Amino acid sequence: MSRHRFYASLPEITGSSITLSPEESHHLSRVLRLRPGDFVSAFDGQGSEYLCSVANTSGNQAALEIIEPLVDHVESPLPLTLAQALAKGEKFDFIVQKATELGVKRIVPIVTEHSDVRIADEKADRRLLRWQRIALEALKQCGRRVLVHIEPPLAFTEFLNCENPRSDAALAAELPLILAFSEKGGDPIDRVVSAYRSGASVVAVIGPEGGWSDAETRAMLEFGCQRVTLGRRTLRTETAAIAALTLIQHTLGDLSR
Repeated sequence: MSRHRFYASLPEITGSSITLSPEESHHLSRVLRLRPGDFVSAFDGQGSEYLCSVANTSGNQAALEIIEPLVDHVESPLPLTLAQALAKGEKFDFIVQKATELGVKRIVPIVTEHSDVRIADEKADRRLLRWQRIALEALKQCGRRVLVHIEPPLAFTEFLNCENPRSDAALAAELPLILAFSEKGGDPIDRVVSAYRSGASVVAVIGPEGGWSDAETRAMLEFGCQRVTLGRRTLRTETAAIAALTLIQHTLGDLSR
């Protein structure tokens, strides 16, 4: 049976004691009904996790006592970003969950020409909070210890310009490897990543259900993206995201280790 895991931000950790947030405390005492003396673990979202015992469950804040740090390695060594076109309904929620499980460090929702999803400004903050909660729950489930950074939605070309500022040639050696997965051709991933520089960041770019526009395809080439094929079949955007991240983690990350 796996040990229950809780998130505690750095300010909530003092010496050998941890005071959980009201939300985490409620889950510990009211939902799971844990009691003093039960063993749990707590991670700080920055890479550290501790074996703990429940010290106190009174009131609306549970307290934990740290027994020892956990030192096994669970994070992927690959700095991997998912740039994902916005998708309908709960599809984007599903993508956030699975991308977190597959080890991405960062998720950027992108607005594309053929995307049939637009988020009004007044709803963007709420959607962002929802995605952060989903990612946190996925972290707890899969054993990761570093929070996934989820950014507000960006227009596709604006995102490309942020990732690869063409005007600054001096930074060329530090630019990420941008892999744009396309239903309109592209190279196999093993050929594309053959020139990967160890330690460099990798960005997986996944398009919308309606596919990339001709202008977006031209922008990929202009900004130095490597176009990658996922085979002859047309995949749904959530399937493409999972397939792409799995291939990248197998080829460059830790899925094959």
